[in-house]
Amino acid sequence: MLTHHINRFLSIRSPKTLQSLIEYHAYIITTGHHSTNVFISSKLISLYAYLHKPASSKQVFDSFNGYRDVFLWNSIIKAYFSNGMYPQCLDSYASMRVLTTLMPNQFTVPMVVSACAEVGDLVHGMIVHGLVFKVGMFEGSSAIGSSFVYMYSKCGHVDSARQVFDEMYLRDVVAWTSLVIGYVQNGESAKGLRCVCKMYRICGEDARPNFRTLEGAFQACGNLEAVYAGRCLHGVVAKSGLGCYTVVQSSILSMYSKCGTLEEAYMSFCEVPVKDIKSWTSIIGVYGKWGCITRSLGGFMEMLVAGIDPDPMVVSCLIYGLSNSICISAGKTFHGFMIRRHYQMVHNALVSMYCKFGLISYAENVFNGVCILEEEVWNAMVCGYGKVKCGVKCIDLFTEMLHLGINPDPYSLVSVISSCSQMGEMHLGRSLHTYAVKSLVKEHTSVLNSLIDMYSNLGEVAIARKLFCRTNKDIITWNTMISAYTHCGNYAEAFSLFNKMVLEGTKPTTTTIISMLSACAHMASFEKGEQIHKYIDQEMLSSNLTLATALVDMYAKCGQLEKSKNIFNKMTKRDIISWNVMISGYGMHGDAQSAIDTFQQMEQSNAKPNELTFLAVLSACSHAGLVDEGKSLFGRMGDYSLKPTLKHYACMVNLLGRSGYLLEAENLVLSMPIVPDGGLWGALLSACKTHNNPEMGIRIAKRAIECDPENDGYYVIVSNLYDSIGMWEEAEWMRNLMKERGVEKAVGWSAV
Repeated sequence: MLTHHINRFLSIRSPKTLQSLIEYHAYIITTGHHSTNVFISSKLISLYAYLHKPASSKQVFDSFNGYRDVFLWNSIIKAYFSNGMYPQCLDSYASMRVLTTLMPNQFTVPMVVSACAEVGDLVHGMIVHGLVFKVGMFEGSSAIGSSFVYMYSKCGHVDSARQVFDEMYLRDVVAWTSLVIGYVQNGESAKGLRCVCKMYRICGEDARPNFRTLEGAFQACGNLEAVYAGRCLHGVVAKSGLGCYTVVQSSILSMYSKCGTLEEAYMSFCEVPVKDIKSWTSIIGVYGKWGCITRSLGGFMEMLVAGIDPDPMVVSCLIYGLSNSICISAGKTFHGFMIRRHYQMVHNALVSMYCKFGLISYAENVFNGVCILEEEVWNAMVCGYGKVKCGVKCIDLFTEMLHLGINPDPYSLVSVISSCSQMGEMHLGRSLHTYAVKSLVKEHTSVLNSLIDMYSNLGEVAIARKLFCRTNKDIITWNTMISAYTHCGNYAEAFSLFNKMVLEGTKPTTTTIISMLSACAHMASFEKGEQIHKYIDQEMLSSNLTLATALVDMYAKCGQLEKSKNIFNKMTKRDIISWNVMISGYGMHGDAQSAIDTFQQMEQSNAKPNELTFLAVLSACSHAGLVDEGKSLFGRMGDYSLKPTLKHYACMVNLLGRSGYLLEAENLVLSMPIVPDGGLWGALLSACKTHNNPEMGIRIAKRAIECDPENDGYYVIVSNLYDSIGMWEEAEWMRNLMKERGVEKAVGWSAV
């Protein structure tokens, strides 16, 4: 009878209730078998662990009076491991090694190493690795090798994981999957995808990818936005029958969502039989990300109808979509809906949304309504101030954060550094640089990029270059440094850096190429411009509208108007900038009629002229002296609801003045709805001198000097005008006035 009960107990795989297990345990205690029988104690430890009672497992282990072999130690280690109590798992292993002479076996090692992975204890894991290597346990056990691959990957040492994998004698699907997921989780998705391809190519049926491997593979495709590879993998999954796993279906949906293929994402969503919050988040998020805000909102409402309560993640995805849509009314409405439904507020997402809308007061209201010090909300508010160019508020709030002990994230640090750059706050910028170094945020590439940009904008290009040389560079780092050299006029260094970037294998982006074309234009270097043009053709970027426009601008400024014209005529699509650049190019070369003709072509196209268009064509008329055409164009600005600025008036004054219409030019200035500046009066004054009208010139000069008393040219022109009509005393008085005011005449120089 006793033996029957014991055998029945040992055959239990999973007890129905805790009460039934306690009854068995009580019976065993009364028979006296519990404290010396290893198998019974191990079974009790295992069953209590199954019912999530590891403390009871520990009591059974501690009350055991017999010889504790490795089997019993494995039971308590597994009890802790299966319940996620990884530190206790490692403590039990340490006790086994210290208190006994037992060696871990092929069952102990995978649990201990996996526990090291979960707590991030790389040192302890490496010690176990050394022991395993020393006693030769790798041979014949793929589980041990797989656990080390997982541990090194989880701790961020994916190269060591690969080395262990390469040294394994037996590689099963677990080992392959550990490596694939390790690559993906450590940002090397391309290598993870190559591993999956290799599995299909060389592995037998026993090591073909399983649903866990495919989960990592689809994640890699999504991270790389490799939709073609994802479709191929989707086809393989459909043929193999692994597509029935929910985790695979969710992974396919996530992959299509990340790749932005909306219809395939929706079809994958429809194929998921049980749609959990993760599936709804994926489809709502992808619609929001790609601007389909109506479908995103519709999906959210469908989710509510399906009886699934939203979590902060799905709410954040929807708010992010609303932010991108710039649909202010919908954003406000959804915020009100959240309040009425008493949903958990995602304050940082709301702050970011209102800042993106430019509604800084609304963002501040949300921020001020947060009762607790949430790091995410403070960081979002700092970033928001940075985006809307509220530099003082950005810096003040960041300073308050530090005083309150709230840790800024790298993005808020980037925002405050950018604010320092915009406001010219070099001293504060250096302080932030010091803070970044002390808090180790300096290693974040975006922070380094913002520091390089700040120093270059504030004239410290040498410091910017030192930072550039010491950092791990991404394409933005290269672009920032090249742009810095371009802006400060060091075009030779910009070209040198561009060549170095290409040689080191970093592929230039559109931003890089535009910076280089701008340098060519400023240098008027036709030869270097042609080299960049050849690179654009080689990389098949000629169809890029932004680059084509930059080429038109560069060739025009290098004196190659025909090349500009040819590129412009070949453009299949033109935006407002393209038209403006071509009109400006004609004006620059004195071909005002072509500039006017291009303007008229533009009017016939879908592009609508803006202020810069009129400025370019008026400038062309001014240089060519086309008075009637200029007056006609100036009058037509109202047809496009455009108001002339000072620059437009200056063009007209220059045009009328050069052509001798001095009174008309003066009347135009006096009738302006905006206050004329010194430059405008100065243009009229120069015209008076050119057309030898001293009386009017003297009258105009007084206004010019009032607007710009530091401009030495005005004093000299007036003095010369007085001399021309024999008013010697007035001329002398003007020279003396110039001395009294401390205005020095600029020294003439020649480049010859």
